[in-house]
Amino acid sequence: MSGAPTSPVAPGLPLAGAAPLASTDFGDWRDYLALTKPRVMALVVFTALMGLLAAPVAVHPVIGFTAILCIAVAGGAAGALNQWYEADLDAKMKRTRGRPLPAGRLTRDQAFGFAMFLAIGSVTIMALAVNLAAAGLLVLSILFYVLVYTVWLKRRTPQNIVIGGAAGAFPPMIGWAAATGDVTLLPLLMFGIIFLWTPPHFWSLALFVKTDYREAGVPMLPVSHGLAETRRQVLLYTLPLVTAALAPWALGLTGLVYGIPALALNIVFLAGAVRVAGNRAEDPAGMKAEKQLFAFSILYLFALFAALAADRLVLA
Repeated sequence: MSGAPTSPVAPGLPLAGAAPLASTDFGDWRDYLALTKPRVMALVVFTALMGLLAAPVAVHPVIGFTAILCIAVAGGAAGALNQWYEADLDAKMKRTRGRPLPAGRLTRDQAFGFAMFLAIGSVTIMALAVNLAAAGLLVLSILFYVLVYTVWLKRRTPQNIVIGGAAGAFPPMIGWAAATGDVTLLPLLMFGIIFLWTPPHFWSLALFVKTDYREAGVPMLPVSHGLAETRRQVLLYTLPLVTAALAPWALGLTGLVYGIPALALNIVFLAGAVRVAGNRAEDPAGMKAEKQLFAFSILYLFALFAALAADRLVLA
């Protein structure tokens, strides 16, 4: 292993500001945990669990636990590979420069080895203990996040979040497949909800941290197309999101236990997106609407998927 963390785009060169790390130092467990992006993993685990609970079959608790654990570990593997590849970008951004690699607490070799161990282990156990359909989707989700979003899209196009958002939309579909062994219309709608939710959620954040992306050279939409266009896109993507979120109820796939909360949540989300679209502030201090929409969007997704699972449990 190298004595200092290196840049993924220039192997062998230490990251700026990184302190040397002895090759014999395994590192702190908390840094390995940080590589897995625990806050992101929490959303992955929750939506996967809701997908499993929404499935129209009973799942043995051990199988269900194993499936959710594999999804969580695979999500951690994808997060670690993302940080391994983007260590140079993280070093340039205020909100990420304290991560284990740019801070010099772990080496790239350590991060890569840890990530591959998690990825291979989670997929293997899913295939052997649950079913091949869930394992196949798990592989696809890891590859999509790492190769399509992180390697191909993020540094090249402001559409990185739009296309890359599919990576975060896999968990409920994998949870459903773990329970049933297949994928039907409802899990596809769950996939679509997260896919369409990702742009307004992430662009709301990007609007008030755009300076970080500009300094790192990442072509996020506020950097490449400006604030006004980003705000317009937040509203435009919210419209199909509302449609997708209400579709399970409209199509008779769920009942009122889902339909009423979904309607209320989407009215609030749409109102927030309208406020963002109408904001003209240039300074982050004036972006209260954007910060509120970003915060609510997290609550929105948790509440929406909880209602989906609750509807299934009530009707069972």
